[in-house]
Amino acid sequence: MQKWTELVQPGKAGAAIAIVITVGIGLFAEYQNHVISRQQARAAVGEQLGMVRMRLEGNINSNIQLVRGLVAVIESTPDLDEARFAQIASRLIGEHSHLRHIGAAPDLIIRYVYPLKGNEQAIGLDYTKNEIQREAALRAVKSRDMILAGPIDLIQGGKGFVGRYPVFTKAPDGTNRLWGLVSAVVDAQELYADSGLLDPSLPLDLAIRGQDTKVGDRTVFFGDPATFRSDPVIASLSLPNGQWRIAAIPKGGWDRAIGNVWFFRILVMAVIIPIAALVAFAGRLYDQRRGYVGELKRKQAQLHKLSHRLNLALDTSRIGVWELDLNTMRLKWDDRMKELYGLSPDAAADSPEVWVAALHPDDRGRARQTFEIAIATDSPYSDEFRLLLRNGATRWVRAMGAVHTEADGRRSILGVNWDATADIKLKKRLLAAKQSAEAKNDQLEDARAQMEYNSLHDSLTGLPNRRYLDERMLASHATPISAAFLHVDLDRFKHINDTLGHAAGDAMLVHAASILKANVRENDIVARIGGDEFVVAMMNLTDEKQLSAMAERIIEQMREPVPYRHHECRFGASIGIAAAHCRSTDCMERLLIDADIALYRAKKEGRNRYVFFSEALKEEAIRNKRVADDILNSLERREFVPYFQPQFDARTLDIVGVEALARWIHPADGVLAPASFLRIAEELNVVPLIDRMILEQTLWYSTQWQANSVSIPRMSVNVSTGQLKSEQLIESLSDLAIPAGKLSFELLESTFLDDQDDRIVANIERLRDMGISIEIDDFGTGHASIVSLIRVHPSRLKIERQLVSPILQSGSQRRLVASIIEIGHSLGIEVLAEGVETMEHAAILRDLGCDSLQGYALGRPMNSDQLMEFVRNEIWRRAA
Repeated sequence: MQKWTELVQPGKAGAAIAIVITVGIGLFAEYQNHVISRQQARAAVGEQLGMVRMRLEGNINSNIQLVRGLVAVIESTPDLDEARFAQIASRLIGEHSHLRHIGAAPDLIIRYVYPLKGNEQAIGLDYTKNEIQREAALRAVKSRDMILAGPIDLIQGGKGFVGRYPVFTKAPDGTNRLWGLVSAVVDAQELYADSGLLDPSLPLDLAIRGQDTKVGDRTVFFGDPATFRSDPVIASLSLPNGQWRIAAIPKGGWDRAIGNVWFFRILVMAVIIPIAALVAFAGRLYDQRRGYVGELKRKQAQLHKLSHRLNLALDTSRIGVWELDLNTMRLKWDDRMKELYGLSPDAAADSPEVWVAALHPDDRGRARQTFEIAIATDSPYSDEFRLLLRNGATRWVRAMGAVHTEADGRRSILGVNWDATADIKLKKRLLAAKQSAEAKNDQLEDARAQMEYNSLHDSLTGLPNRRYLDERMLASHATPISAAFLHVDLDRFKHINDTLGHAAGDAMLVHAASILKANVRENDIVARIGGDEFVVAMMNLTDEKQLSAMAERIIEQMREPVPYRHHECRFGASIGIAAAHCRSTDCMERLLIDADIALYRAKKEGRNRYVFFSEALKEEAIRNKRVADDILNSLERREFVPYFQPQFDARTLDIVGVEALARWIHPADGVLAPASFLRIAEELNVVPLIDRMILEQTLWYSTQWQANSVSIPRMSVNVSTGQLKSEQLIESLSDLAIPAGKLSFELLESTFLDDQDDRIVANIERLRDMGISIEIDDFGTGHASIVSLIRVHPSRLKIERQLVSPILQSGSQRRLVASIIEIGHSLGIEVLAEGVETMEHAAILRDLGCDSLQGYALGRPMNSDQLMEFVRNEIWRRAA
């Protein structure tokens, strides 16, 4: 309001209006002056630019016309020789032209150049094959007119423009025939200088764009690109097949060209300042006269506003105001106090007894005492108490006040009351909520403690778990201590779980836990760390003899039958033991790992036994780990490859097939047979991956053999029992190009024949549908039955080499092999003998009726290239 009043005061308003009008007139005059000056400057720049453009355009066209004369000569005499060309070109390149050199390219291959010195490398350049110049040359031919390109950097130094002129001659049939191109190089610097672009007295800043005379090209090749962004005067320079755009501004810019700006500004200021000073002085005198009246009105308005706000605040907050004269004991209440105490506005409230009578009987004594103490000590008064209203309701009131003394010595206490019922109720609810939250927090703490216990213990056996072992035992023994770990694994537990159910398995785990707890000392720890794995942690180590005795007792007791629902369950235990004197928690963790290594050896040696950890076991584990890592890395690098051992007809010795044998091309150890890696590969469960890799490569090599006219009638590839049981077996083979009738899968006899797995039988039938036959490998060493042979009905049996080797000396062994051959033939199954080490073996097996042979006597395993050479040269027949 104050600022608005000042704004409309006549003194200040008149001054403001006068100043605005004066400034506006000055600015308008300056603007008009600026517009006229700029128009004059642009007209002058346009005239100067026109002169420069005309000189530049004239110089370029004169150069073009010079070369057009040479083009006309060639069109009339297309058989122009080099001497004639040099004679004409020397006349064109004179003192008054800007041409640096001229070249002629019959059939688009440069043959002549003048002057030749310095341009020898250009001779023989083929425009159709040169990546840099081909596009511009073909553009000139297509346009049938001269094309001016550039500026470009010249090999001889400097920059230049290249004009390419297509030359057409009349053919005998009257049509135009392309003779070739004539190219001329115009020196850019001489052209600029002769056209006046480099004249230091030129009052313009110039810039030219339109590289290669392309109208759309915005590349600036002369001058500062900023000239085009400075509102320049622009002219077009027309050239054959294009144009340049040339821009010009005054040197130093447009502001420098307009020189009288500050003169007009000074003139405007000279007019404005005196007028503004006179108006401001008059306004100030007027303002001083009205200032005092305005200040008085403002203070009155502020007082009224403050009083209004105070009353509004008291009404809104429903705060009652009271005052007690301590000399007369006369009490004053406002209407809000009476409303707060349940009294009517006209009720008498002039005595402290009105207040005392309204107090709740339970609070009356304490409230009066608090009030009297505040008066007696002249201290601030603050209290909370209850009122008992006439309708029987209870109301909480909060009171505050202060004693003060007037100038005449009279003492009084002034204060306020307000309804605090809602606050007190909220406070009580919050207190009850706090108490409830604390109770729930106690419950949560109990639950957390129970959860912590559960997280550290096995719910089935009540034993500590692996986390307990890690956090409480391993982490707590930082001081040197002798310790031993027994890693116990239950044997045949999975069989009980699978046959009698998980309830039986749980009962066996509880029984095993009780045996372990019964055989340890009070301070030892028994923990269940896995499904059927337990750990006994012993501190204050006893000697190895006592550890052995404990392990023997545990194994013996574990082997005793356990009754369960009319069944006698039997299982055993394998134990790995590691002991050491540890000085750190790392050692304790190492002990647990060592016990696991020892356990692995115990299970490997036949189960139901214990093994102590040793450095030899550690070294073996490290070796196995290294081999396992090498196997996994080799799978990624596809270092498992097939070697092929030929198979021969027993009578004709013709090749009837090959067996694909896995070989590992180890980076350091060379070619390794399966005996070096198969056991660890099985533990890693990567044998199916290796088999798949061998299968894929075998199929690929078979296409290579066929392409090289090498006939291999059949290929045999190993397949594991796990793959044969897989539901995804057939699907996994669907993406392979398998030739029907040429692929066989070899299965070990001992792995499946007596296994009545319907999945295996179904997969075998589907393999037959795909044209893949089944062979039984190592027959005679497993436990196959005639019934299982009939059920599976393989296409071929392979007699194990252990049965074949003794037939030279043993008649009974020879009769056994003959019986196997006879059984196979009676079932319609072809029989192949492995391990044919000598030609005598081959002769005996042939006489016994064996169908085909495989062995070192005829052919060793070899890679694909060796196999192709072996088959082409029929090397085996020389050995036979």
